[in-house]
Amino acid sequence: MAKRKIIEIERDLCNGCGLCTTACLEGALELDEENKAVLVKEIFCDGLGACLDVCPTGALKIEEREIKGYDPKATYQHVLKTRGKEAARLVHGAEPAGRTPAPHFPEGCPGSVARQIARDENGQNDKPVSGRSELSQWPIQLHLVSPFAPYFQNADLLVAADCTAFSLGSFHPELLKGKKLVIACPKLDDTTGYGEKIAEILRRNDIKSLTVAIMTVPCCSGLFHMVEEAVSLSGTRLEPKKIVVGIDGNILI
Repeated sequence: MAKRKIIEIERDLCNGCGLCTTACLEGALELDEENKAVLVKEIFCDGLGACLDVCPTGALKIEEREIKGYDPKATYQHVLKTRGKEAARLVHGAEPAGRTPAPHFPEGCPGSVARQIARDENGQNDKPVSGRSELSQWPIQLHLVSPFAPYFQNADLLVAADCTAFSLGSFHPELLKGKKLVIACPKLDDTTGYGEKIAEILRRNDIKSLTVAIMTVPCCSGLFHMVEEAVSLSGTRLEPKKIVVGIDGNILI
């Protein structure tokens, strides 16, 4: 057996909401008789962590240990039996004989799969979106910002994944208003030094609050973990608030 990444569940933190069981396309998680999330089989977990960002209590994490490898064919059969044919088509990496290949995920990431989002053709929405920009500083890209910039002093800080502002129509009035902003992409950016820079911003500026906005796709969770590590490096007592935005533009957490 080789080392690989797999989900780990902190049972005491699980509240039985079941969100992780539906977020996992491979059916690797279920609720047991005590209404706690459990891993069905190690070979069903691909280790990509699609379940992490929907967990409201932080009961899930990814760890690396020596276990059997992810088995896409066995996982496909499992999902086919428990959830049906359409759900089985979405299983990561499975292409059993006699069926159309499953969607290909570049670099193994389900967040990269092409999909179309249905919208109200009349453009009606419960939440009116203001045309006013709430951006109050520049630059905003994490590579470019300086920890010494005066606008960070005593600020409420929003660290946002690049895609959140495009997906969430009310990003400015709902998330950005009253905050200073830095943006980053944990998948496509060269993140070398990102954690240290965020830690330096926190250490030098008496940041009042820290919010992290990410997308629901697995690769995006890396940004929240990076910020958590930065808080630890900074020596501050800030507790980052996590906001998770769905592909459809709804806030999930």
